[in-house]
Amino acid sequence: MKKRILSILLVATMVVGLAACGSKPAETKSAETTESAESGETAAPAEATGEKELKVQIGPNPETMDPALNSAVDGGNMLLEVSECLLIVDKDGQLQPGQAESWETSEDGLTWTFHLRDGLKWSDGSDLTAKDFEYSWKRVCDPEVAAPYAETVLGMVKGYDTAIKAKEEGGDIEALAVTAQDDKTLVVELSNPCTYFGSLAAFATLSPVQQATVEANGDAWATSAETYISNGPFHITEWVPNSHITMSKNPYYWNADAIKLDKLTFALIEDSNAAYSAYQSGELLMIKDVPTEEIPSFEGREDYYVEPIIGTYYVSLNLNKEPFNIKEVRQALSLAIDRDYVAGTLMQGTYTAATSFMGPGWVDTDGSEFQANANEGKPYMDNSDFEANVEKAKQLLADAGYPNGEGLPQLTYSTNDTGYHKVVAEYLQQAWAEIGVDLKVETVEWASFTPMRRNGDYEISRNGWIGDYTDPSNMLELLYSTNGNNDGKYNNPEFDAAIDESRSTVDPEARSAALHKAEDIMMEDMACLPIAYYNDFWLQSDKITGAWHSPYGYWHFEYADIVE
Repeated sequence: MKKRILSILLVATMVVGLAACGSKPAETKSAETTESAESGETAAPAEATGEKELKVQIGPNPETMDPALNSAVDGGNMLLEVSECLLIVDKDGQLQPGQAESWETSEDGLTWTFHLRDGLKWSDGSDLTAKDFEYSWKRVCDPEVAAPYAETVLGMVKGYDTAIKAKEEGGDIEALAVTAQDDKTLVVELSNPCTYFGSLAAFATLSPVQQATVEANGDAWATSAETYISNGPFHITEWVPNSHITMSKNPYYWNADAIKLDKLTFALIEDSNAAYSAYQSGELLMIKDVPTEEIPSFEGREDYYVEPIIGTYYVSLNLNKEPFNIKEVRQALSLAIDRDYVAGTLMQGTYTAATSFMGPGWVDTDGSEFQANANEGKPYMDNSDFEANVEKAKQLLADAGYPNGEGLPQLTYSTNDTGYHKVVAEYLQQAWAEIGVDLKVETVEWASFTPMRRNGDYEISRNGWIGDYTDPSNMLELLYSTNGNNDGKYNNPEFDAAIDESRSTVDPEARSAALHKAEDIMMEDMACLPIAYYNDFWLQSDKITGAWHSPYGYWHFEYADIVE
């Protein structure tokens, strides 16, 4: 296996989305720029038509294909193949024109103007204009839509606070300062400068959706090939839940001549063994979910890839429920986790033990590593003396009124059964038993897992976040009290105040200080339990060319090709 170090891109950019050794580069040969889960069923076989079809697996049934509602990596990966934002991010992490051919920012940083390309079309052949982007962005703020990313992507736009409110509370989505001046010009006014707003304009949540289709079909518009109208390199032509989603080349895409594949099929497989069998047979040419028990045998294989991504694997505690509302309990649970053992042994060294919430790859306001500047250069969580940590955990539980766990009810840990999730859950069951915690493990199917967390219908749950862009606000703001992705329901006015300060100041040093203060507060509170920093690992045939993998955990097949 050819080894290299992949440097995390230190640019504040984002993809429709640990320093570690990896295998050969994910970009293979020439690159172009500019299931049934239970039964093991994969994608439908291609007809002998001479069409070039690439079949891959990156996950099971997506929870949603509505850009406004998606918050999962697999759904985002599929979205970037069928939708295109105003801007895109290339394989070098640089912002490039997408649906907008150019853009500029006012001197005060408060007004962004995007100029759309000539002749843009939807996948049904109808015209796409700046008005479609205005509608789509305002829809993200509609409280009836309840987009989890609304505050993240539009919270800095003038009028957001009014737009996000319900009508009966004086809300009006038209207050959002996003205006189509004409068919080709979209103007966005910010309430405060946002240096990474260009990255937000490249984020999948702000992909355009066709108003007529949404209004004619309601929520069902994004659930079938017949009603799914999009604007990207591909469009959905077949969707069989729990089996596959087939996308065909979109003839109306502005850069259609550069698209080499006729079809791109995502096999919707949750079972990693079924995915591996399909890969071995040649039915699939790339799989994300590999059987973890097989990983030792992959070492040395040319088709096995390991590459770092920006993100953290962590455990969410529902802070609205006892005993997780007690800080000492949360701290005790954290101290009783041997992160070196989890990352190095259970995860077979594919992940890196976490010492903080914000890991490698996040970029501070001066361009340096955010992690290196945190907590005066010291780790928030010291993994060097685990036995001492366990004793401290026992003392904290006693201080909280639960000596040796006495008085604690049985606690339930919710997880989905892929990758290392079940193994980690079983480890926590054993580790927390050492401090007197009785833990039950509950396995939840993927289709229900994310909604369960978002709705707060759990006690303890595995969780994780992969960066959408390298600005640290992208991850820290998860814990803001009103953020739609705040699964643990963390609510600390001091933390919110630090985030508010980071949003309002234009001084880079002051912004950096506010963001670091926010992490200080949430780590002292142990608002969640960081476990490990992510890597992606997968199998990919050398028949695939022109594809690439980003540090945000996405595989780009837009300009891919297949060679025999």
